[in-house]
Amino acid sequence: MKTQNVGFDEHKVLHHLTHYLPAQNPLKDFVHHNTLHAFQHKEFHEALAKANTIFGYKTYLSLVEFRSRFAKNEIKENVLDYIISKNKGIENIESWKHKLLHQSYDESVQSRIGNLRANWKKEYAINLEKSTHSLLFRVLCSYLDQGIAMWTFPENENGFLNSIIALEKNAATGIFTSKRVKELLFNKASITQLLEIVVGKEELYEHYLFDQQFSHPGWSGMIATIESNPSSLLDSKPITFEELVQFELLLEIDVLDKKFNSNWSPLGLKVRAEEYHLFDAIKYNELFDVLSLWQQAFEFSFYDEVLSGVKEVNEITIAEKPSFQGMFCMDDRECSFRRHIEHIDKQAVTFGTAAFFNFEFYFQPVGGKFHTKLCPAPVTPKYLIKEEHRKKKQAKDLHYHKQSHSLLFGCIISQTLGFSSAFKLFLNIFKPSMSPATTASFKHLHKKSKLVIENNNNEKVDDLQVGFTIEEMANRIEGLLKSIGLVQNFAPIVYVVGHGATSVNNTHYAGYDCGACCGRPSSVNAKVASYAANHPSVRDILKERGINIPAETQFLPALHDTTRDEIAFYDEDILNDVNKKLHHENAITFEIALANNAKERSRRFDTIDSTETIEKIHENVKKRAFSLFEPRPELNHATNAMCVVGRRSLSKQLFLDRRSFLNSYDYQIDASGDYLAVILGQVAPVAGGINLEYYFSRVDNQKLGAGSKLPHNVMGLIGVANGIDGDLRPGLPSQMIEVHDPIRLLAVVEHYPEVVKKAISKNPATYEWYKNEWLRLAVVHPETKQIFVFEQEEFIEYHPIQKASLIENELALAEKTKENLPVGILTNA
Repeated sequence: MKTQNVGFDEHKVLHHLTHYLPAQNPLKDFVHHNTLHAFQHKEFHEALAKANTIFGYKTYLSLVEFRSRFAKNEIKENVLDYIISKNKGIENIESWKHKLLHQSYDESVQSRIGNLRANWKKEYAINLEKSTHSLLFRVLCSYLDQGIAMWTFPENENGFLNSIIALEKNAATGIFTSKRVKELLFNKASITQLLEIVVGKEELYEHYLFDQQFSHPGWSGMIATIESNPSSLLDSKPITFEELVQFELLLEIDVLDKKFNSNWSPLGLKVRAEEYHLFDAIKYNELFDVLSLWQQAFEFSFYDEVLSGVKEVNEITIAEKPSFQGMFCMDDRECSFRRHIEHIDKQAVTFGTAAFFNFEFYFQPVGGKFHTKLCPAPVTPKYLIKEEHRKKKQAKDLHYHKQSHSLLFGCIISQTLGFSSAFKLFLNIFKPSMSPATTASFKHLHKKSKLVIENNNNEKVDDLQVGFTIEEMANRIEGLLKSIGLVQNFAPIVYVVGHGATSVNNTHYAGYDCGACCGRPSSVNAKVASYAANHPSVRDILKERGINIPAETQFLPALHDTTRDEIAFYDEDILNDVNKKLHHENAITFEIALANNAKERSRRFDTIDSTETIEKIHENVKKRAFSLFEPRPELNHATNAMCVVGRRSLSKQLFLDRRSFLNSYDYQIDASGDYLAVILGQVAPVAGGINLEYYFSRVDNQKLGAGSKLPHNVMGLIGVANGIDGDLRPGLPSQMIEVHDPIRLLAVVEHYPEVVKKAISKNPATYEWYKNEWLRLAVVHPETKQIFVFEQEEFIEYHPIQKASLIENELALAEKTKENLPVGILTNA
C-alpha cells in the first residue's frame, strides 16, 4: 500500500475543514456566535453569496418576503430609492427598482457541497450516509455521554480510536465485519491511507472530506469544538476530529466491503476530477445583487428611523443627585426594564455594561463537583470564588433518583411514585408551578449564601487563586466604573443587577442566561463586584486614583429574572438604617417597573391578553416560565437590532422597542478612546455574535438553525437532534427566532469619528467586524450631533431620510399590535 502522499497535507486540510464547521459549544455552555465565522474575512454580501454557492445556505429572506415587507411599508420606498441610487447610480433607480419588485429569478439552491460524494449513489447505487450515520451517531453519543446513560463507554480514557480498538478486540460482536477494515483499525491507518482506498485520486481528497463531514455538520462541529476546548465537557472524554474522520472512513469501507466483497473501485476513478472544485471563484449572479439591495433597504428602513430619532431628540439632563443608581447588563432585554424604572423615578439613573461586571472567575457552589466559568467564553480565568458551607439544601424529587433506571427500583418507582408524577404532570397543564426540574435563575445563588471573595492567605485550588487581592479588586472596580462613566455623583445605593432566566423542559436554557457569564445567571458576579466596591481598602485605592466613593454609598447586588420579571436582592443586611429605608422605597419602584415590563413583553405572547390588568398579565407571564408545554418561556434576544454606546442622555428619551443593547460610556472620561476600544471589542463578538446567530437561524432555520424544538431529543447532555440518532442541530430553534427581523446590528457610538476609527483599529479581529460590515457602525458627534456612518473604512456623514415619530404612551401602544413598534421620541420621558 502506498503510504506517502506529499501533495495532500491531511493536518492542513483538517484545520481548514474545522474552520467552516459550526463552532457551537455543548448545551451547558451555549454561547451565541457568528454562524458564518469562517467567512468573516470577506465583505458581508460577498460572504453570503459564497456561503450560498458552496454550502447551499439560504443567506437572505426570499424575494417574496422582501416584496411582502415592502407592500406593508416595513421597507420604505424612499429608503429603497436611496439604496439603489447609492449602489447603482441615480440614473438606474427605475430599472433596478423594476428588477427588485417584478422580475422573476430562480432562487433554488444549487450547492457544491455533497456533489462528489453523491456519486456513490449514481455509480454504486448505495447510500453511504444511510448506511453509516445511524451507527456513527450512536457510537459518538455513547462515547461522549455526560450522564444520561447508566453504563459508560468501555475503555474511554485512552482516546476515542483506542476505545474502538479495545471494543473490537474484546467484544463478542464488534462494530466492523470486514477483515480488511479490522486490520486497518488495529494498524491505525492514517486518513491519507484510508482516502487512497475510498477516493483514490489525491486531488479529490479535500473535497471528499468536506462532503463527508458536512453531511453531519452538527456532530463534526461538536467534536472539533471539544478537541479545541476539552473543558467544555464536565466529564472529560479525549477525542480528536482526526479520529472522527478515520472512524467514519473505516465505517464506509466496511459497508462497501460488506456489500461488494472488496470488488469495488475508489470513487475517484469513476469521476472526472476537474469537475469538482469546491472553493473556485463564484460566477456573478444578478439574484445576489437584487437580494443584497433588498437587505440594505430593509436594514436602513430601521437604521434611518433610529438615527432620525438620535438626531432630533433633546438630550435629558441626568440628575446630579440621583435617588439611586443601577448597573444592569447591556442585554437588550434590560432596555425596557431600565426605561420603566426611569419613568417611575425621574431621579433614578441606570447604566449598562457586560454583566460579569469586570470580574472573571470560576465559581464552586456548596457540594459542587465542578468549577463553573462566570465570564466571557474566550477568557480563561485564574481565580476561583467558593461558596461557604450552608445547611439548607436544594429541593429534590425522588422520581429523578438514579436508581429509577434500574430494573428492580425502576419497576417499584414506576408503580408508586410514577402515579404521583403523572398527577403532577396533569396539574402542570392547568396550574404550572416550580419544581426541582425547573431551571431557575434564583437557584444559582441562595439569598443567604456567603462567598469567599477576598484572598487573604494566598490560598489556591487546582492552580486557581481563591478570591481576589485588594489591589486586584480595586483594578477591576476602577475599570468598571470608568468604562460606564460613573466616577462621581454617587447615589446612596448603587444596585448591581445581574440577570438570568427560568424555564422547564428547555434544552437551550443557557442561551437565555447571561452571555457574558458563559450562559449562566450573573448573580455571583453582582455579589462579588458589590463586595469589592464596598470594601474600605478598595475605596482608599480608588480615591487615590480620582474616584471618591462617599462612605454613605453602598453597592447592593441583585438578580433580575428576565422570564418572570422578578428581582431578588442579596446582602440587604449590610445596609445602614438610612439606606434600608431608601431601599424599601426603591424596591417598590422595581416592582412597578417589572410589572410594566411584563405588560410590554406580553404583546408578543399568544396566550396572554395584553389588555387585562397589569397584575393579571404579570401573573400569567410568571406562569409561562413553569409550564412544561410552553416552548417559548420568553423570546430572549428576538428582534435585537442595535447597540447604543454612549451616555444615557443620548437614548433615555428614545423608545427602542426592546431591540437595543445599551452599553453606558462617557466620552468625556475617555478622550483617548482606550476604554471605547475595549467596549467595541466586546460589542462585536458578543452583541454582534448574538445578532448574527439570530439572523442566520431566521433566514435558514433548517441548515443554520435547529428547526422546531418539538421533535428535539437531548443527546448525551451535549446537544439536540431530531429523533434518536440524527445529526446534532446547531443554531437556534424556530420558537426563538420566528418573530425576529434578520438585519445586521447597528452600533451607535457617541464620540468623535477619528477617535472611534482609532479605537476599532487597535485590534485586527475587532476591525474585521466593522470593515467587512458584519455589523454596521454609526457615530454621533458629541458636540454637533452630526451622524457619520462607517463605510469602506471611512466615516461618511449621513442625513436621515425619515422624520422621527413621537410616542406618548408605549404601554398603550403595546396593546395594539404584536409586530415591531416604530422607534421614536418619548414625550413622557
